[in-house]
Amino acid sequence: MAPRRLLQIAGLSLLVILLLASPAFAHHPFGMGDSAALTPLQGLLSGIGHPLLGPDHLLFLLAIAFIGLQRPRAWVIPLLAAGLGGSVLSQFIPLPDAVAPWAEALVSLSLALEGLMALTVASTSWLLPLVALHGFLLGSTIVGAEPTSLFTYFLGLLIGQGALLFVVTNWSKTLLERLGSQGQRLGAGIWMGIGMAFAWVALID
Repeated sequence: MAPRRLLQIAGLSLLVILLLASPAFAHHPFGMGDSAALTPLQGLLSGIGHPLLGPDHLLFLLAIAFIGLQRPRAWVIPLLAAGLGGSVLSQFIPLPDAVAPWAEALVSLSLALEGLMALTVASTSWLLPLVALHGFLLGSTIVGAEPTSLFTYFLGLLIGQGALLFVVTNWSKTLLERLGSQGQRLGAGIWMGIGMAFAWVALID
């Protein structure tokens, strides 16, 4: 178990370094600029890349692997639907600039809540509203886009998140078998620490 712990601690250190060294993606990945100027192709690429290049969104999806869900693959479609619902809702309820840091902090704290799910302290039913919250913030970056670009952005979100969720849920059983209960608890603690660190950075940045 010792080498595995060292590997996990090294991974956590790398994540912290990347967090501190990399600027946040304020709008869209790949330097695509404002939403109103996005072409349909850029909307698609941004939708695919946004949840995968944002560390809090990416880690949230990856953490699903070690929560210990029963029939994890059965969660893929409900999670995608909840995330898309949050993104659509964001087009009708704008996110005020003053509230944005607090919303980002809540998204980051969702990682900590996933750690509590892995420890069976919190119910896994929280996953659906949490992924809807992630979807809301992902959707808020595309407000004002032309309808076709908006559609391709949502399609990109489904493709990017769907592919990752498919891999994560198929890998979940193998990962938990390799980690064991002690490794799962350690992973939960690491994820909780990352979530709280992200939330702190979101509020003081």
